[in-house]
Formats: sequence, C-alpha cells, structure tokens
Amino acid sequence: MQQIQGVVENIVFQNEENGYVVAKIKEKSENVTVVGCIPYIIEGQNLKLIGEWVLHPQFGQQFKVSGCEEVIPSSVVGIERYLSSGIISGIGPVTAKKIVEKFGEQTLDILDNHIERLKEIEGIGAKKIALIDDSYSKQNEVRNIMVFLQTYGVTPNQCVKIHKRFGSNSIKVVKENPYVLTEEISGIGFKTADRIARSLGIETNSPFRIQSGIKYIINQFCGLGNTYMPLDKLIKEGIDILGVSKKEIEENIYDSSVSGKLKLDKFQDEFCAFTLSYYYCELGVTKKIVTLAASNYDDIKINVDEEIACFENDNCIKFAASQKEAIKGAVENGVEIITGGPGTGKTTIINCITEIFEKFKLRVFMAAPTGRAAKRMTESTGREAKTIHRLLEMGVGEDDSNVLFSRGENSPLECDAIILDEASMIDIMLMNNLLKAVSMGTRIIIVGDVDQLPSVGPGNVLSDLIESKCIKVVRLKEIFRQSKESMIVVNAHKINNGEMPLINQKNKDFYFIKCEGLNEITNTLISLIDNRLPRFNKKWDKMKHIQILSPMRKGVLGVSNLNKKLQDILNPRDENKKEKEFKDIVFRVGDKIMQTKNNYSLNWARISGEGENEGTGIFNGDVGFIQDIDEDKDTVTIIFDNEKKVIYDNMYLDEIDLAYAITIHKSQGSEFPVVIMPVFMGAPLLMNRNLLYTAITRAKQLVVLVGDLKAVKFMIDNNRSFERYSLLKHRIMDIMESEVDAVISEDETK
Repeated sequence: MQQIQGVVENIVFQNEENGYVVAKIKEKSENVTVVGCIPYIIEGQNLKLIGEWVLHPQFGQQFKVSGCEEVIPSSVVGIERYLSSGIISGIGPVTAKKIVEKFGEQTLDILDNHIERLKEIEGIGAKKIALIDDSYSKQNEVRNIMVFLQTYGVTPNQCVKIHKRFGSNSIKVVKENPYVLTEEISGIGFKTADRIARSLGIETNSPFRIQSGIKYIINQFCGLGNTYMPLDKLIKEGIDILGVSKKEIEENIYDSSVSGKLKLDKFQDEFCAFTLSYYYCELGVTKKIVTLAASNYDDIKINVDEEIACFENDNCIKFAASQKEAIKGAVENGVEIITGGPGTGKTTIINCITEIFEKFKLRVFMAAPTGRAAKRMTESTGREAKTIHRLLEMGVGEDDSNVLFSRGENSPLECDAIILDEASMIDIMLMNNLLKAVSMGTRIIIVGDVDQLPSVGPGNVLSDLIESKCIKVVRLKEIFRQSKESMIVVNAHKINNGEMPLINQKNKDFYFIKCEGLNEITNTLISLIDNRLPRFNKKWDKMKHIQILSPMRKGVLGVSNLNKKLQDILNPRDENKKEKEFKDIVFRVGDKIMQTKNNYSLNWARISGEGENEGTGIFNGDVGFIQDIDEDKDTVTIIFDNEKKVIYDNMYLDEIDLAYAITIHKSQGSEFPVVIMPVFMGAPLLMNRNLLYTAITRAKQLVVLVGDLKAVKFMIDNNRSFERYSLLKHRIMDIMESEVDAVISEDETK
C-alpha cells in the first residue's frame, strides 16, 4: 500500500449513495486523479489517502483509494480555505476571512473549545454562533461515523440517518448493539449489521446475536403483510440465515418470549411468533370491535324507510334492496361493513347515510387511509373527509421515529358516527389506533372493496372482519344503470367473477392492444402515453392524467426500467433543467415522483386548497412533481397533489421514486383518468386475478391493456394470491363462540 497527501482541487464525480468519487487532488505541485470511496469529501479538504496506483485504459494513471483520513489544516491559508469551502453552515468566504484574520492559527482551537469568542467578530451574533457550533459539531460527528462504518458497506446517506437518530452517541450505540441498525435505519439489513458485529468480536452463537436475528426475521416476514410468523418457518429461516443449530434457535426464541421481546401464541396446532406491536394491535382490534358490535346503541328514533324514500325523491334515484339494507344497517347497528365493487353505489349510500344522520343532529366524521382517498371522498360527498392520521391528530416523538396520536382512549373522537372509506387499505396498526379513539356509542360504517389487494402494511383487516361474522355485512353486487354503460365497471365485475372482459367495443372505455415481445409492449406503452392518447383526448395531460401500472418492479416491463425510458421521453434532459443523481436515479425538475414509505416527520406547507396551512407527514403512495432542485442547499422541493409543498434534504431522497410508471400495489387508494397496463406472462403468484382487478378499478375514464391476451386469461383464471398470516378473524370468532357456549351452558344449568 502507498500513501499520498494533498488538497482536494476538484470533485469530478461523486455518488452520494455509496461515497464513490473521482477527484483531483493537488499533491505538492502535481494534480493527481484519485478514485474510490471517500464519503465526506469536499473541495478544499486536506486528505491523507492510502491505496495503490492503477493504470486505467482510458483515463491513464489513477490512485485507487482504500482508506483515508482528513488532515486538519494548520496554516492560516489552509484554515481559511477549509472554512470557505462551505463545509460549515453559517461560514462563507467573507466570514471565514474575518475569523482567520482575527484568530489566525488558533482558529480551529477556537471552534473546538471556545466557540463563544466568535462574538468578538463584527456581524456574528449569538444566533449565528449557535448555527456554526451545531454545524461544526455535526460535521465532525458525521465524518467520524462515516470513517467507522464505511468499511462495512454502510452508505453516506445511511450514516447521516444514523447520526440523526443517535446523535453524538452514534458510534457508542453501534458498538454496543449493531443490530439496532436493522430496526432503526431504513436500508440496513441484518447482514450489514452482522458484519459489524462479527468485526467487533460478537460470536456467531451469541444469544445477543441470535435474538436480534430472530426479531429481524420476524420483522421481515411481517413486512410482507403478515402479523405473525409461523414458528416452524421462523426456526427454518433462523437456521439458514444465522448459521446456528435448531436447538440454539429454539432456546433463544423461548428466552426472547420469557424476557418479553416477542410473543408466542397458538392457533389450532400451530405456534405463532409475534413482535409485541402486532400482537397487541390484534388483541386491541379484537377486543374493541367485539365490544362495539355487542353493545346496545341508543335508538335514534329514525323512520329509515321514510328517510330513504325522501332521499330517493330528492335525488331522482331508486335504491336496490341491498342498498336499502346497508342504509338501514348503519342506523340500526353499532358497526357495519358495506363492501362492493365499482358501480355498486357505495358513494350514494354514504351520502344517504350522512344526510340522514345530519338531519337528526348526529355529528358524522368521514375518513380514509390515504390523502388521495380522503380527497376523493370529499369531492364525491361534498363534505370534509380527512385521512385517518389527521383525524387522530397525528404527531411525532422527539426523535421523529415514533408516531403519536392526540386522539385515543383518554381523548376519544367527539362524534356520533364515523364513516371509513377504502377500508381494504387499512392495516392492523392503523385500525387499532383508530378504534382506541372510538368511544362507546359511536357508530362505525366501514366501506371498501374486499376483492381489491389488501393493505400494504401488516394485516388483512377488512377481509378478517367480514369473515369473522361478528359484524353486520352488506355485499353490493348489482351494477346500476349509469355504471353499466362503462366497460371498466362491467369488466371489473366480469374479471372478479372469473370471466374474460369485453374489449375494443366502439366508443367504449376498455381496450386491448395485442403486442408480441417485451420490447414491442414497451414501445407501445411509450407511444400511447406520449402521442396517441393525448391526441385522442386533448384534455388528457400525459404527465398528470395518464398512469402506467405494472405488476412488478424489475424486468423490462418493471417500473424501474419503464420510468427511465418514460423520463427520457416525457421529461428529457435539458441544460435549463436542474437535476440531481441519487443511487441509480436522476431526479429532474418537472419529474413525476411518488413517496414510497410513510414519513411522519416531513413538514409540508399548503400552497392551495382548504385546510391547515402547514402540517407533518407524507405517506406511502403520495404523488407529486419536482418543483425545484437547490444545488447549494442540496434540497429537492416537491409539490404533492397540486397543494402541498415539501422540501426534501438529501437524507430522505431514498424515500422517493419516479412515478411515470408505478406498481399496482402502490396504486391502491388512487384513481387516474387513464390507466395503461402491460400484460405478460410472469410469476404465477404475482400475475393473478386480484392484481388485474385492482389495476383496472383505478381507472375513471379509460383502460388500455397492452400485450398478450393469453396473459390476461391466465391472470383471470389464476385466483391464487399470497397467503397472509393473521389471527384477527380467529380471535374474534373464538370470543363469539365462547359467548355462545356460555349462554348455552347457562340455559342448560337453568
């Protein structure tokens, strides 16, 4: 290994995700090209580099870096250049010159130990000193964290997140328990944490390691939508991933259970391993929903038949028997579920129920799981609907990692009825938090399409509640006259019934374009969104109104590849457009993007629309457009739904993705004027009826399927889907059966 030392003259290329750079360093009087991982590099730094000289066939001799450290400048010129580089917030070239002129070679000692002396310089007050002190401390801390972790494959972006989460204790925390990173820092998996642990001397069969691994395995399994993991699956994966014996896995599962780190439960003859959060969420939902369903509600003395007739007359409609049953059920029952596909009148039912309740002075709250679903609910009912998070008055803890709700058992929602729409998207944790805030006597009307894909988060809430038979359920199957004119609605029901759709009927809204081969499908998708559909209907904006939905992320027709191709066509590179490279994605001003995970700490400011002027929280599936990229501040500004402005710093860019094409799973709760979907043969468990049904029900005006008709038939015939492991249904049924047994026993005793 060889060593060189010099000042960073120019950064030619920098990948902020993995820290790889190509830079020019002035060593003595020569400029040297260096390549390698230097995560905290900035122009003006004095670096000592360890590595070897290599000869690149195109770019000539380079120094390949394997390790580095910063040499703090000692000369007055070096110190001024270091401070002028912008590495410390609050200090630019002018301020740097003033500081160095005042303190000379003592400048860095002043910053380290006597920061308050900066007030001796004109123009630097207490507020600016605080800014400089905070930035200087963080810069040193983050650099130390990067030096410590970079050899383990932890990215610079993740290092910044580690520092934000643990602050000055970051290195201490990681040394004590590297596995905490798998739970606290997105993108860091067990294998990375395990590498760190092994290098720190933690043995393979250490109970500490095995128990951390067990928890990680369960969390990964629950990330697929499950609330628990079957014990036999956990043991098998534990042996494979941790490389220890079955006996050691079993012993540590038992010890974790005894110490309260996880919960073991039994269903029939199968043992189930729960993390504490999902275990108590299932118990909470079970207890509250059974209590609400079994409670006696006040008779609000409404002549429902008379009110329904009045609503029909006012709106010139005629309800079907099932719709009337749903409306009556909402009045007569404490909890009711209304489920049905598109065109079955769910919105009209909601309007009628709400109008009846309000007429009799009952206060009604309306909510949905996502911002888009709540917005659609508002538009279709003419009444304010909120996201469930906003209804519960969401906040975040001091560390920005845990969600807090102001509304709960001690501060319930002050209303007489709650109507929930798009309930198929509600996961077990959100339902538990909502039910905590529901006081006894409050009616709950749960509306959703049980045939759509289940929630992104763990649980199978809507389906479990329906199948438990604890709650009044009304299934809407009749398609109404105005909806029968739409082939989207007709075909959705056909597909759901296992029938082939009617396609390419003249002047209708459901089309199929036959293409052979993945490349031909890709080219057709691009042609449709860029030219053919905007020409067909000039009201359709190719960026805002037309959405490509794909079954998968990877592959030629996966969203990753499609987004790169669509970006080149719809928002091409332009010297007047700012752009920023992150991972393997180039974000550009004007790009359509999607938030890919819930972030409860991001702040937003409203630029249009009604409601609060500011708030926190951007959620999985929210779609927006990049308004600006600030290269100096290293931020990206995004406008969501034409009304909320959010400024992302570099740390959160791994939570957004291009959204010219999105997966069908990510489209849940959204509606688009036009949906284009590639159809092709893929993995049987993925290419199923449920997925196709969900995709076409996202469209309001037009559906275009592109590809192979055999693939369409295969998806319709394939009614298999991933099994979700949840005990909610069984917990409810067990309680109901116990109550029946108790009544029978009591009768027999009498």
